[in-house]
Amino acid sequence: MTTTLSGVATATRATAVAARATDLTKVYGQGETQVVALDAVSVAFRQSQFTAIMGPSGSGKSTLMHCMAGLDSISGGSARIGEMELTGLKDKKLTQLRRDKIGFIFQAFNLLPTLTALENITLPMDIAGRKPDRAWLDRVVETVGLGGRLKHRPAQLSGGQQQRVAVARALASRPEIIFADEPTGNLDSRSGAEVLGFLRNSVRELGQTVVMVTHDPVAASYADRVVFLADGRIVDEMADPTADAVLDRMKAFDAKGRTS
Repeated sequence: MTTTLSGVATATRATAVAARATDLTKVYGQGETQVVALDAVSVAFRQSQFTAIMGPSGSGKSTLMHCMAGLDSISGGSARIGEMELTGLKDKKLTQLRRDKIGFIFQAFNLLPTLTALENITLPMDIAGRKPDRAWLDRVVETVGLGGRLKHRPAQLSGGQQQRVAVARALASRPEIIFADEPTGNLDSRSGAEVLGFLRNSVRELGQTVVMVTHDPVAASYADRVVFLADGRIVDEMADPTADAVLDRMKAFDAKGRTS
């Protein structure tokens, strides 16, 4: 399968599903202390699409991402990455799935300070004993604009540059899907816009699939689609979002919450 956004390959990717939740339920605690974080959520994330997940604090957006990424266990229902069902996978298989199929970007950059930018980018593949595809790696580095910074260590990079390294690390192994949890939360607005632009370009130019949890309407406006959660359920979604439209929708949820 090519990564170009034209022709049959693109049409196939555009209709294929990279990850899917079906009646996904996550419950914490028991008895009187029980909290239903996810209440029978069903949602699909299509390949070569940038999806943002939004909702009020406690709505379940990060829990949904963590369950879909195999970082948290599932209480009921189904979660799949491609054709792989996560439910019931042993720890070793889950670790292999996360290593081979999934890329992660978090609010904290999670870079090793003693390694160069390039070494941080290739670290997951080095651990797995796999050699990077040099042509792909060069393309990723070019996409995120790190060509002149590969020999620098994290302390020699700005926050925005460190997050670019984290984005490149997630892209370098060509995962089936990238999960990003508030990836611009520790960045100023300019650096945040750069990182979001790189994620957007990775979808358009590299055919990547990105699912991002965010509370920021501006960040959500970079996505192709926004899924809204409230009280552990999907309550709405929006295609081709703008920052103003997302903000208005979030305000409506807040108003409903205050009157309910």
